Amino acid sequence: MTTRMTPFVTVICPVRNEQEYISQCLESLVNQTYDPERVEILVVDGLSDDHTRDIVRAFRRLHPNIRLVDNPHRIVPCALNIGIREAKGEYILRLDGHAEAANDYVEKCIEVLRNTDVECVGGSIENVNRTATGKAIAHAMSSPFGVGNGNFRTATEERFVDTLAFPAFRRDVLAKCGWFDEELVRCQDDEYNYRIRKRGGRILFTPRIKSCYFPRESYRKLWNQYFGYGLYKIRVLQKHFWLMQPRHFAPAAFILALVLTLAAGLAVPGLGWLFGVLAGFYACCAILAAAVICSRNRAPYFFRILLAFVILHFSYGSGFLCGLVKFAPRWLQREGAPGATLTTEAAP
Repeated sequence: MTTRMTPFVTVICPVRNEQEYISQCLESLVNQTYDPERVEILVVDGLSDDHTRDIVRAFRRLHPNIRLVDNPHRIVPCALNIGIREAKGEYILRLDGHAEAANDYVEKCIEVLRNTDVECVGGSIENVNRTATGKAIAHAMSSPFGVGNGNFRTATEERFVDTLAFPAFRRDVLAKCGWFDEELVRCQDDEYNYRIRKRGGRILFTPRIKSCYFPRESYRKLWNQYFGYGLYKIRVLQKHFWLMQPRHFAPAAFILALVLTLAAGLAVPGLGWLFGVLAGFYACCAILAAAVICSRNRAPYFFRILLAFVILHFSYGSGFLCGLVKFAPRWLQREGAPGATLTTEAAP
């Protein structure tokens, strides 16, 4: 493929305090099979106070196609919008600092977008980590019991899906759909991909596109992450009711059922068995799912995986219930689509 025929591509990396992973992320991007002269890498940093910025500057000295851009708002949707404003590419890809791309990642994304009529494409994500707790969390996040039937996490065959992590777009798709919703600290991908589908666009998952994701390495960080997902899923619900699927309600419904059956057992003698049956059924399912993971992967992390399941479900469900209270006044407000029209100009 000649340089003139090779589309110019922008990769946006929203980051904040990613000193442990940013080197691997950038290393994977500068060693792509795609022509490096036709790729710019925008690291949009939320004013990191660790060594992230120093590491990016060191990479930039060797790779001038890397740019460090400030994100004073410090949250992901703002970083994405800043990156889109700065982008020169005809195609725009996202890869977080907590991830690592396969060496043909960019090439495969552009190949699919150029040869199909889909609006968004992404691929399989392998959850990996280094510590025992991190590996257990990675296994739990790769399990349908842990994260539900989210196709992009568990699918192995090419198919159309509702949403993706680390998506690739043509610039004109972003121009039509507008900016990322900067209110959504979490769940901004789900909301944006819903807007694409609402306009008749299609989102393609293909296992030909591969990347690695490094989940949180502590249960506290995992709790905070998924509590945030549950919390902001309420704002997504308020903005786009038809985006929601049964799996989004399941953790909160389970927690609510536990609370109600426990209260019933305490208030009415003889009803305590309801709580026991519900809790016991969940425990059996979690134990079975953890055992299957350990058996298939020869992973000696049974109790760690079991705890990761509990944190995934209870943090998300608690966040969802808190969101019902926190955002209760917003039910009566009319929601508008975020953002103005984007420019469709690309790099020459």
